Amino acid sequence: MPKAALYCRLSVEDGTGEESESIRNQRLMLIAYAQKNDWEIYDIYEDEDYSGLREDRPAFCRMLEEAKKKKFEIILAKTQSRFTRSAATAEIYLHERFPQWGIRFVTVVDGVDTAKKENKKARQINSLVNEWYCEELSENIRSVLRKKMEMGQFLGNYAPYGYEKDSSDRHRLVILEEEAQVVRYIAKLYLSGLSCKKIGAQLSAEGIPTPSEGKQKRGQDLGRRACGKWGATSVRKILTNPVYLGHMVQGKEEKISYKSSKTVLVPKERWIVVKDTHQPILSEKTIEKVQKKIEKNRRGKR
Repeated sequence: MPKAALYCRLSVEDGTGEESESIRNQRLMLIAYAQKNDWEIYDIYEDEDYSGLREDRPAFCRMLEEAKKKKFEIILAKTQSRFTRSAATAEIYLHERFPQWGIRFVTVVDGVDTAKKENKKARQINSLVNEWYCEELSENIRSVLRKKMEMGQFLGNYAPYGYEKDSSDRHRLVILEEEAQVVRYIAKLYLSGLSCKKIGAQLSAEGIPTPSEGKQKRGQDLGRRACGKWGATSVRKILTNPVYLGHMVQGKEEKISYKSSKTVLVPKERWIVVKDTHQPILSEKTIEKVQKKIEKNRRGKR
C-alpha cells in the first residue's frame, strides 16, 4: 500500500475564505480520496495564511524535505494551486525533482497526475494560469490600497510615533499624548542647538522609552527585540516627518514584484500626500524653523 502525504493550504489570496476552501474541508476531501484509492496516509501537512508563491511555508518545506528522504510515494492536494502558484516552482518539482525522488503528485479537483505523461501540458497550463491569477490579484490589491491612500486612510501596520490608531477607525490617527510630548520636546531641543545625536543621548539618559519600546509596551509584536537607546536616525526621522503637521504621506516605497516581498524607494514626486487628515502635534511655525535649521546645518557640512 503506497504512502501518501496530504497537503492543504489557505491564504488571503484565496478571496473570501469560503468554507469550501477551508483547511478543514481540504483535509476531509483528501482523506476521503486517499482512502478510496487505498493509500496509507503518512502525514497531513497544513499551511494557513501563506501565499502559494512563497517557498518558505513551514509545512510545505517539511513535506518536501521528507519527500526527498522517500518517506512516502505520493503527494496529494486539492488542486495544483494549493501546492504552488509559481510556474517556476511547479516546473522544478512536478517535472524534475519529484520524478527523481520517485514521488507521484496528484490533485483531486483539476486532475493532475504526474504518473500520466499525457497531462503534462495541462499541468504547465495550470502553472501559467495560477501565476497570472496572482499577478492580476496583486495589481488589484495595489490599486485598492492606492485609492485608500488617496482618501487619506492610514494603512501602516503601526501608527507613527506620537500617534495611535483610532479605536473606532483603524485607518485614522489620533494623538497619543505621552509620546506627542516627546515629539515636541525633540523639536524644542533641536531648535535650542542640540544635534540629533546629542538629543538621542539626552532622551536615553532621561529614560524616555524609544519608539520600539513604546510599541512593545502596548503589546505590539515587532518581530524583534526593542531598541533601548535613542539614535540620531530616529530623532532625525521625527524632525522631518510631515505627519506631525497633520498630513498623511504614504506610498514612499513599493514592492519590486508581486513575487517578492522586497521593496524599493519611490521618487518623492510619486508619494501620496493628503493634507489635514488628523490633528497635528507640531505647528507649522515650529516645523518651518526646524526645516530651516536642518537646511542650514546641511549647507554647513558641505
